[in-house]
Amino acid sequence: MSGSARVLRGINDVAVLRHLLARGPVSRVVLGELTGLTKPTVSQVVKRLAADGLVRSSGHTTGKPGPNAELYAVDAEAGFAAAVSVRAGSLVASVCDVAGVVRGTAEVTGLGDPAADVAEAVKAAARRGRVAVARLGAVQVAVPGAYDPAADAVRLVDVAGWDQPGVGLAIGRRLRAPVAVDNDVNLAAVAERSRGAAAGLGSFALLWLGEDGLGLAVDLAGRLVRGARGGAGEIGYLPVSAGGDFHALVSGAAVRDLAKEHGLSARTGAGAVAKAFATDGHDGFRQALARRVARGVAAVVAVMEPPVVVLAGEVGRAGGEPLCWEVRAALAELSVLVADIVPSAVDGDTVLTGAVEAARERVWAAILDSR
Repeated sequence: MSGSARVLRGINDVAVLRHLLARGPVSRVVLGELTGLTKPTVSQVVKRLAADGLVRSSGHTTGKPGPNAELYAVDAEAGFAAAVSVRAGSLVASVCDVAGVVRGTAEVTGLGDPAADVAEAVKAAARRGRVAVARLGAVQVAVPGAYDPAADAVRLVDVAGWDQPGVGLAIGRRLRAPVAVDNDVNLAAVAERSRGAAAGLGSFALLWLGEDGLGLAVDLAGRLVRGARGGAGEIGYLPVSAGGDFHALVSGAAVRDLAKEHGLSARTGAGAVAKAFATDGHDGFRQALARRVARGVAAVVAVMEPPVVVLAGEVGRAGGEPLCWEVRAALAELSVLVADIVPSAVDGDTVLTGAVEAARERVWAAILDSR
């Protein structure tokens, strides 16, 4: 086969695979309409991809006049990936297929050595999902800190061992798979873009108001801003007063204490916010909290001016749309610049969901690159 013919074949393969992944089961006729390829060419591509284990038959069309057309879809068994979310005292791993379906999940507590802990969790998740570890084409790790790729270490992290150089390389050696490490809030933004409030947006920012930490992710047309050493988005360190930073205003403990000042008792900041926005009579606390959150949002809007800011994390989710409404009003008092404030729309563990999506995308990219 000539070089030009091989290149053309690869282009056609990639075009069909992309549409199958994006559109789900479709017929050869629809694939031809989507790709602009002739029916014979589509048939050749589908046959070739099926022989390579990338495409499978997925039934037939029903309820339409004429013969039922055969439908095709990406074979979920074509590749697998692992996603890991590191927390203060534990880490959770999920193994997914190339379609993004989670096959197995496992948790490890009592953390010690990062590489050993991640390998243990990933192998346990793979066993539960009946997936061979050797078939993992990518491992995505989410960490509560700033990952510096030059040093292969995590800065500004409170989990022991993760600040040691070579942490990603050590994990890769344990699992014999390509490993990527990223900030957990960045990966929460991946989830929000793929299946949440930011789906379809050109750019957005995600403000993570967590019980144990704060963070910011800025997505500019699908590209996350990470900074020179991975520290972009560490908004908790933003100075907001003569003697304090943003963390002192809106951390879980700070929100809980603010609620107490307004006569509202709760064990956590998220619990206080949930109570305040579920019942009447807490306008003072709601407005005071919104003004605090708006100070951080105003800084983000002044520097990046995203059209939308998503409020996520335990505290952010507890307030939902009512908190967003209060923050919009407070932002209007602080800044002439505007941005829409919306609640997270990702169910479950946002960080792990984003890590799964990022890992799946890397496996899929490797498949496409191989064509």
